[in-house]
Amino acid sequence: MARRKTEQLTPLELEIMDVLWGTGPANVQSVQQHLERELAYTTVQTMLNILHRKGKVKRTLKDRAYFYRPAVSRSQVVGQHMSDIVDRLFGGSAESLVMSLVETKHLTPRKLARLQKLLEETREEEK
Repeated sequence: MARRKTEQLTPLELEIMDVLWGTGPANVQSVQQHLERELAYTTVQTMLNILHRKGKVKRTLKDRAYFYRPAVSRSQVVGQHMSDIVDRLFGGSAESLVMSLVETKHLTPRKLARLQKLLEETREEEK
């Protein structure tokens, strides 16, 4: 199977990125302490090295310890995941995604009204 151009993050990688987005630069021990579940130091270290290899984090050596910081923003990752979901599950149709959210009641009339207002504001800004 061919590798995708932009590698999607696994649930554990997303948890680690969430820590870095929240705390800023951190060493392995700090990331380990901020995770909601208990993981071995070496597991966190391995995951940070994988994220570094994927280009999702950058690292700087300080006093014999690496400090990791996000190389991508939360919104970039969300955008990549959303594009992947739209492409794989909805044949590239964002409209089908929205319709599915309405049908499954994830988008209530109240939320749809908020979306409508946001769309109108976006249209006004583009003028």
